Amino acid sequence: MKQFTSVHDVTDINALVSEALQHKENPYAHQHLGKNKTIGLVFLNPSLRTRMSTQKAALNLGMNVMVLNIDKEGWALELQDGAVMNGTTVEHVREAAAVLGQYVDIIGVRSFPGLQDREEDYSEQVFNKFVEHCGVPIVSLESATRHPLQSLADLITIEELKTKARPKVVLSWAPHIKPLPQAVPNSFAEWMCKADVEFVITHPEGYELNTNYTLGATIIHNQDKALQGADFIYVKNWSAYEPYGKVIKGFDDWMLTNEKLQVTDNAKVMHCLPVRRNLELSDEILDGPNSVVIHEAGNRVWAAQAVLKQLLESL
Repeated sequence: MKQFTSVHDVTDINALVSEALQHKENPYAHQHLGKNKTIGLVFLNPSLRTRMSTQKAALNLGMNVMVLNIDKEGWALELQDGAVMNGTTVEHVREAAAVLGQYVDIIGVRSFPGLQDREEDYSEQVFNKFVEHCGVPIVSLESATRHPLQSLADLITIEELKTKARPKVVLSWAPHIKPLPQAVPNSFAEWMCKADVEFVITHPEGYELNTNYTLGATIIHNQDKALQGADFIYVKNWSAYEPYGKVIKGFDDWMLTNEKLQVTDNAKVMHCLPVRRNLELSDEILDGPNSVVIHEAGNRVWAAQAVLKQLLESL
């Protein structure tokens, strides 16, 4: 593996999941790979799980870790080629990314969409500029359109906890008070469409995702119908793809509750976190026996470790 930006960088997802579970059993078996190697984690947006789990994974592999919250600690970046930098930007991404590549062996980058201009967000301008100029392998710590480390951890969780060979997995939209990116549902859909699961997406009309990410999924607008017989329910809010970045009012009843779980096969409930309690997910779900959100978050370490190991092997 030369980079990790989406499921398309993975040649065998089952093997990658298996490798992650091996790391979980023996976290320090490959420390020799990371000796005298450094990873730089560059955050343009906040992070808890992604930052801590990737740091932990790198340390397990014997790596040094450098973290830069560039939105707070770095110069304001210019992304446009040919720009006359007489405004608020101080450093061009061409120099910033290239210089970072001089200091580290692998770079992880996290950047959110603006949710104002769909073409700009889906062009992955920030992320692709780092890929173009850093000169070292790059890991997506979440981009405008995808969050592959989260999706890999989700698949690891499903593989660990499934009780049948081909479980039914439902991605269910949830309410929120503000527009959220489509990165997590896009990425989850891509990974599930390549996994050996029955995959269903349910959301109110108007919240359709970009079909490039959902090919192979069954899409149902009736939540109760979609949840029938589910083994796993992945709860996540996202804003509309068309009209882009918008919130359509009137769907507060889509919050998952224990009553809605009655039609499932005692489904395990997943969420990437952070979660707004009693808006996206009820207390009774999060504090109840069906929630696996903490287990899922724990698997973020092993997802990152499996990816970093493969990148180290390619250096």
